[in-house]
Amino acid sequence: MNLEIIMFLVALLIIAQMPAANADFYIAPNGSDSNPGTKSKPFSTLERARDAVRALKQAVGLPEGGINVWILGGTYPIEKTFRLTAEDGGTETAPITYCAREGEEIRLTGGREVKNFKPVTDPAILSRLDPSCKGKVLQADLKAQGIGDFGEITSRGFGRSIRPAGLELFFQDKPMTLARWPNENWARISKVPAEKDAGKFTYEGDRPSRWTKADDIWIHGYWTYDWADSYEKIESIDTNSREIATHPPHGTYGYTEDRRYYALNILEELDQPGEWYLDRKAGMLYFWPPAPIRKGKAVVSLLEEPMVSIDGASYVTLRGLTMEFTRGDAVNIKGGTGNLVAGCTVRNIGNVGIRILGGTGNGARGCDIYETGDGGIVLEGGDRKTLTPAGNFVENCHIHNYSRWVRTYRPAVLIRGVGNRIAHNLIHDAPHCAIILNGNEHIIEFNDIHDICRETCDAGAFYIGRDWTERGNVLRFNYFHNIQKSEGLRGYTEVMAIYLDDCASGTRIYGNVFYKAGRAVKIGGGRDNIVRNNMFIACSPSIHVDARGTGWASFWFDGRDNTLLDRLKAMNYKEPPYSARYPALLTILDDEPAMPNGNAVICNIMSGGVWLDLLNGLKEDILDMRDNLTEGDPGFVDPANGNFQLKDDSPAWKLGFKRIPIENIGPGR
Repeated sequence: MNLEIIMFLVALLIIAQMPAANADFYIAPNGSDSNPGTKSKPFSTLERARDAVRALKQAVGLPEGGINVWILGGTYPIEKTFRLTAEDGGTETAPITYCAREGEEIRLTGGREVKNFKPVTDPAILSRLDPSCKGKVLQADLKAQGIGDFGEITSRGFGRSIRPAGLELFFQDKPMTLARWPNENWARISKVPAEKDAGKFTYEGDRPSRWTKADDIWIHGYWTYDWADSYEKIESIDTNSREIATHPPHGTYGYTEDRRYYALNILEELDQPGEWYLDRKAGMLYFWPPAPIRKGKAVVSLLEEPMVSIDGASYVTLRGLTMEFTRGDAVNIKGGTGNLVAGCTVRNIGNVGIRILGGTGNGARGCDIYETGDGGIVLEGGDRKTLTPAGNFVENCHIHNYSRWVRTYRPAVLIRGVGNRIAHNLIHDAPHCAIILNGNEHIIEFNDIHDICRETCDAGAFYIGRDWTERGNVLRFNYFHNIQKSEGLRGYTEVMAIYLDDCASGTRIYGNVFYKAGRAVKIGGGRDNIVRNNMFIACSPSIHVDARGTGWASFWFDGRDNTLLDRLKAMNYKEPPYSARYPALLTILDDEPAMPNGNAVICNIMSGGVWLDLLNGLKEDILDMRDNLTEGDPGFVDPANGNFQLKDDSPAWKLGFKRIPIENIGPGR
């Protein structure tokens, strides 16, 4: 008897045991996959429920209203990717939903709890620990508990591919710190005696002399620029000359004097609560818990593949689930239509929380995403050659404290393609960008974004750059606030709320509120950008425009670097749809391409701070600038308490300023 016949018979058996109008299945931690999947006799695994849905569809088709797979409260270990393909999807009127029952907590975990912690008694280990740690550091034998796949620390960072994080330790649902020095802040490169790309630098002090027995030491740093970090493995340490040598590829952009770094994965530096170290050869985990070990669960991450994969399916929803403790991504959606991750908590993830690649109408809504090793959400879709929109979306999500591992260019949302939307989200507390955009005609609206770029400079809460053809994007009704210069950096420390970098063009910035938002809008040599009907409060400056193409970036226009030209040609800009949609591109190479022509700054309000910063010899006549209120009291209702709505007698109304719906900004609107 073949498999299809068996599944058909199983489906008939299931249907026979279910009420006539009921098309739901149930999963419970204490269920059994030999059960029929009813409420009283639930399955135990997601895979069994998926197969039951397949069988039901094959036997009688999709029931009216679709199918709910109810996941009952408890913890579900995910030891391999839960895969849904085209045969597992629903329709617009009959979706397939994997969901939590109201009021129940469902935890899908890619890790395992570690038990049997004991005090460290081995003299050889104690001799390597700081004396202050005596009696405080515990150990657990992972191999004895059946945990033998530790993964590895890898060279990650700016310009390098995303890789699984390797084993991590979590306690009381929080990520712990891999033993490091210094415990907070950074050390500084003393000198770079050889060429910057030679992979060597010197340090100050004698701290590394304690690490002579360590054999897998890594360093993480901003090696040359404060917007590019990476992890490098130490090859050798010469304690006499105080020189560190690293394995290739060495620091991103080479090593530079006075740049910041710290060392990690060092048993000798396990010297404060919350730190841990794994001896990979022995399989022994060492941990100084920040609270008594009995008052929390210690969990190590194991799964390297995505926890959930939806590939080619349509109208599948994941609702109300907590996904955590994994080395890779939580959810990958590829293709399909109408797939949704809704009301889920995604936390303690090694890579990206949710990755949506292509398809149409796919999205995340109402999710909490935090403590991810890389970014929050990757949102792709649409065809740039034809300017066909995808309509994928991120809505009403709370994304914060992301980029635990790689600190730069791993944003809360990375949006690519054409015609996608990021709306009504709350994004905050991150070392680098909140939103990085590639593509055309995306909508970024009603987002509350604050405390971003806290560890970097020459960075923007919103960032786009180096492509004339990425046009038609709209940023409207967003609130950017408390985006300030990073403390502790040396030299250039500027940060931006909206950063149109390296000739980014054709962006519309309308109806946004900027409060203490650094260099609020930076137009870095680009063209045809419209800044209209915005409020700038205590920003320095509110608007920046430069002509970098006539200065330090002249190599883009004299043949030494063809990035802009190559990207222009790649989109067939002289042919439809580009020639029709963006006619300014037709003459761009004949119209002083190195100059920021066509930008407009119209009907904005400034209060406090600095209004305009023009560089490279630019004069105000380079801009279409009119009807801006930059002096006097604009008439805010209650600025001391953050109410920047305008009074009825505000002079801005006479200039044509339109009301900004501030009350609709943020989640839950």
